[in-house]
Amino acid sequence: MTLLGWLQIFLFFALVLAVTRPLGAYLFRVFEGDTQPLPRVFGPVERGLLRLCGVDPKREQTWRQYAMALLAFSLFGLLLTYALLRLQHVLPLNPQGFPAVGPELAFNTAASFTTNTNWQSYAGESTLSYLSQMAGLTWQNFVSAAAGMGVALALARGFTRRPGPEGHKTLGNFYVDLVRGVLYVLLPLCVVYALFLVSQGVLQNFAPYRELVTLEGAKQTLAMGPVASQEAIKMLGTNGGGFFNANSAHPFENPTPLTNLVQMLSIFAIPSALTYTYGKMAGDTKQGWVLFAAMSVLFFAGVTAAYAAEAQGNAALAQAQVAQAGNLEGKEVRFGIPASALFATVTTDASCGAVNAMHDSFTPLGGLVPLVNMQLGEVIFGGVGAGLYGILVMVVLAVFIAGLMVGRTPEYLGKKIEAREMKLAMLYVLIFPLVILGLSAVASVIPQGLSSLNNAGPHGLSELLYTYTSGTANNGSAFAGLNANTPFWNITLGVAMLMGRFLMIIPVLAIAGSMVGKRVVPAGPGTFPTHGTLFTGLLVGVVLIVGALTFFPALSLGPIVEHFLAGAGKVY
Repeated sequence: MTLLGWLQIFLFFALVLAVTRPLGAYLFRVFEGDTQPLPRVFGPVERGLLRLCGVDPKREQTWRQYAMALLAFSLFGLLLTYALLRLQHVLPLNPQGFPAVGPELAFNTAASFTTNTNWQSYAGESTLSYLSQMAGLTWQNFVSAAAGMGVALALARGFTRRPGPEGHKTLGNFYVDLVRGVLYVLLPLCVVYALFLVSQGVLQNFAPYRELVTLEGAKQTLAMGPVASQEAIKMLGTNGGGFFNANSAHPFENPTPLTNLVQMLSIFAIPSALTYTYGKMAGDTKQGWVLFAAMSVLFFAGVTAAYAAEAQGNAALAQAQVAQAGNLEGKEVRFGIPASALFATVTTDASCGAVNAMHDSFTPLGGLVPLVNMQLGEVIFGGVGAGLYGILVMVVLAVFIAGLMVGRTPEYLGKKIEAREMKLAMLYVLIFPLVILGLSAVASVIPQGLSSLNNAGPHGLSELLYTYTSGTANNGSAFAGLNANTPFWNITLGVAMLMGRFLMIIPVLAIAGSMVGKRVVPAGPGTFPTHGTLFTGLLVGVVLIVGALTFFPALSLGPIVEHFLAGAGKVY
């Protein structure tokens, strides 16, 4: 590890900290303010869209209505994306004449982008038309990110709204949150972001692919296309689906160290800002900064471990006394070890999945960090919206444990956490490992699963475990050593992504519905404070303990044992 490497990491975090408060205040005004920003510009568009869809913005929804609206909209989006992929050979904007996407792959891709996962079992530049990339995938990038923000805001309203004389049972309106998230937040930011990317050399055109002759006389095909517009929302919406197969390791997607820094910053921007938004909604910004602090502690723990492992190099080569300058396998030289380790940590802390290096080529402990980041529940800033509602579920668990320690009914923001909320929180926590470990167990013992592995032994188990973890956590990054474009993997991964998104959102909204109408109890001498260092430490501990109890046995058989075997000179 070097001083320059650490300066890159601290510069990145300083930028994240700098944007958290102003962007968080802007988000609060968009979703909770009496008037939204630039009302003469965006106001008529918002009202026109809601009127066109038959939505009354003043009519709020209960948690069941909010959930049904989300599920119905997502189902419609999934079917529409599936149809676009299956019919792309007869639709316009297909200059390369790509054929229709196969049924299993089309289902996997539609499920992936609908759930904000953006797992890709295909190479985009050789599979999808420009229309599929834009009208299918880029459109889903916008609406899936906005839907995630909506769920987070609904849960935040459940905790922070104070019931009137007759109680309060509504959580906002899904369609209003969706439209505002796209119109006021994602679209304007992405326009500026895409123009910046174009200025740095990212492609943005509708030209057919170019056939070139290299200096050696060989022929080479250069893919073209509307890359910058997809790249902007890919990062800002924590989607991660690349236009090219190499994702952000490709120079047409991520050409310079400056674009690399901005891409990482944009992954964390909205998730970190939502913590401040939450504090504003609670009427106490310290509540939001506690969440930010807990996320930051976990972030620094992960990036330190990843950077140290990659800077140390391959344990097998060290055992053989081979000189090495860290582990550069699978990394872009223009980024180096520090920026690659930082990018891998950031993209798996958030539900993004974009990569600028191949995680399969990381050292065992270096690859362990992205895996653990996802298995902690994507709560280390997390995806757009998903990070906030994930960490708030962990807050419920932490408050419950604190209540047990002080011997009184647990409370959060003056509202009692009772049996119903705890059952829903535990349902949320248990769905996640059930899907990951259940499907991994099946895939590890049947030929359809094992035949796709690129490696045997513990590294092969890591590839398999990483795949289902990434899918269920709606992350989308891959170890890159597994061929997932088979009927078995496309179908099971599609199911895992849908379950990891919607089976976990429903308990979240149910918690919001249960909490929103509760009476606020004034703080007393026995009230456990939730805005200080003590609660930050408790929250970090709960996140780590829940993750360790759930996944440590599987990790012990994968990257951990691989690390010790590599030190003994045995590789896979």
